[in-house]
Amino acid sequence: MMKPTAELTKPERHFLPEGFVLTDWQSLEPYFKDLDQRPLETRADLEKWLLDMSELEAVVSEDASWRQIRMTCDTENKELEGSFNFFFMEIQPKIQPYADRLNKRLVENTHTQELDQKEYFTYLRSIRKRIELFRESNIPLMAEASVMGQQFGVISGKMTIRVGEQEYTLQQAAKFLESPDRRLREEVYLKVQERRLQDKDALNDLYSKLIGIRNQMALNAGFSNYRDYKFEELGRFDYTKEDCFRFHEAVREHVLPLVKQINARKKEKLGLDKLRPWDTEAEPEGTEPLRPFTNGKDLLTKTIACFDDLNPFFGDCLRTMEKMGRFDLESRKGKAPGGYNCPLAETGAPFIFMNASGLMSDLTTMVHEGGHAIHSFLAHPLKLSSFKDYPMEIAEVASMSMELFSMDHWELFFQDKNDLARAYEHQLERVITIFPWIATIDKFQHWVYENPSHTVEERRQMWLQILNEFSTESIDWSGLEQYREFGWQRQLHLFEVPFYYIEYGIAQLGAIGLWMQYKNNKEKALSNYMSALSLGGTKTLPELYAAAGLKFDFSKEHIKQLMDFVSTELQKI
Repeated sequence: MMKPTAELTKPERHFLPEGFVLTDWQSLEPYFKDLDQRPLETRADLEKWLLDMSELEAVVSEDASWRQIRMTCDTENKELEGSFNFFFMEIQPKIQPYADRLNKRLVENTHTQELDQKEYFTYLRSIRKRIELFRESNIPLMAEASVMGQQFGVISGKMTIRVGEQEYTLQQAAKFLESPDRRLREEVYLKVQERRLQDKDALNDLYSKLIGIRNQMALNAGFSNYRDYKFEELGRFDYTKEDCFRFHEAVREHVLPLVKQINARKKEKLGLDKLRPWDTEAEPEGTEPLRPFTNGKDLLTKTIACFDDLNPFFGDCLRTMEKMGRFDLESRKGKAPGGYNCPLAETGAPFIFMNASGLMSDLTTMVHEGGHAIHSFLAHPLKLSSFKDYPMEIAEVASMSMELFSMDHWELFFQDKNDLARAYEHQLERVITIFPWIATIDKFQHWVYENPSHTVEERRQMWLQILNEFSTESIDWSGLEQYREFGWQRQLHLFEVPFYYIEYGIAQLGAIGLWMQYKNNKEKALSNYMSALSLGGTKTLPELYAAAGLKFDFSKEHIKQLMDFVSTELQKI
C-alpha cells in the first residue's frame, strides 16, 4: 500500500468545465448525451469514457450531498429544503434513464472484456445488478421516497423540551439523564417521551406512506416484497435474510445474558431496588457525570490530538477537514437529529455532522464518524468514483474499530484515572448493549416489509413483541408502556435508509476482531485496517474482511467467542 496522504487539492476536471455548477437539468444533460452517444471503438476509448463518466458522477454526487448537508444543518430553512427537493424531484429522475443506458453500454461493449477483470469485478457485478433492477416506473417513486424520508429530520428537528427556564433539543436534554438527581432524571425522561408522543401520529403516517411507496417499487421490479428487492439493491451478494435471522438468534442466546449482567451491576452501583429507564445512564450520588469536552471546538481539538497519537495520518485527515469547514458538531434547535460522515466524491474530504451536547456518547460518535472520514480519505485515490463506493458492512468496521482503537488515547479527554476507567466501561458496555437494539430494528424491518398492508395497530403490536424478544426483565417499564409502543420512531434509518442497520451488527463483530488484533500487535492491526479501507469497493465483502485479517462470519459460535472477549475485557476494568 502506498503511503497515504491527507493533503488534498481539488482535482483538475477533464470533462466538465472547471467553473461548472449544477443549477438545472438543461445545463447538465449535454454531458450525459455525450457519454450516451460517444463512439467506443477501442479499449482506450472505453477507459477515457469511464474516467469522464466517473468525473460527472463525482460532480453530481457532491452537489447532491451538499444539498442534503445544508438542509440537515438547518431544517427550518425553506430555501435549503427547496434546493434539496429540487435535485431529487427534478434532476435525479432525469439522470436515471441515462444511467441505465450508460450501464448497458458498458456491459455490452466488446472492449469491457479487455479490462482487468480482477480490478473491475465488483464494479461490473454491481452494474449488472442495477440493470436488472431498473424500472422506469420506479423513477418517480424513488424521488418521492427520497424527499419524503427527509421529513423525519424536519419533524424531529423541531422537538424541544423545557427544563427549568431553558429550552433544550432532545439531544441536549439527554445530559440530564446522567444526573445523580433521580427525580430530575425521571422528570426529563417523561418530558422527552411526552414530546415524542406529540408527533407519533405524524411519524406513523409518514412511515406508512414510505412503506407503500417502497412496496410498489418492489412489485414494479418483479419482487414479492421490498425486503427481497432491497437486499438486491444494496448489493448483499455475500449473505442472505436467513443469515440475518441466525444473527438475531445468536444475539438472543449470547448477548442478552451479558446485557442482563450489565444492568444488574448498574442497579447495584446505584443502590436501587428497581432499575428504571431513566437510570441506565446515571451515576451514583456524589459522582459527577463524565464530561469529556466543553464545546464542539474542544471536542474537535481533543479528537485531532487523539488521532495524532494513534497515527499521525488520522490526525492530518481531520485537520484537512477543519481547514475546509467540514464539521457541524453541536446540537441546536432546527438541526436534524443524529450524526453522519458524508463523503464528498469530487473534493475527497468528507463532512461530519452530529449533535454534540457534552456527553460521553458524543465522544463515541465523534471518533466513530472520524473513522468513516479516514475511510473516505484512504479510498479517495482510487481512479473511479464507483471504486470508492464501498459496502456498508466494511464502512462500519472503519468507524466502530476507531471507537475501540482510540480508547488507548482517551486520557486526552479524561485527566482523572477513575473517569478514564468509567469511560472505558461505558464504551465496552455499549459495544455489548447495541446488539439487541440492532437485532430489534432489523427484525422489525423484515416483518414490516413482508407484511406491507399491516395496520398501525398491527405494527404497534408486532413492534412490542419483537422489542420484548430482545429485552431483559432487568429494567422496570411498569406504567411506561405507551412510550415503548413507539420507540422505533426515534430510529432515523427506518425512515431514510431502509434495511441499513444489520450492517452495524456485522461490522461490530469485525471491529471487535480488529481490536483483538490491536491488543496483540497495534502496528499490525492498524496496517490491516488501513489496507482494507484503501481497497474501497474493489473487492468482495469477504475479501475486504480478509484484507483486514478478519473472518466474514456472524455464526453463533463466532459471536459467542467475541462477546466472551469483550466481557472479559470489561471485567478487567
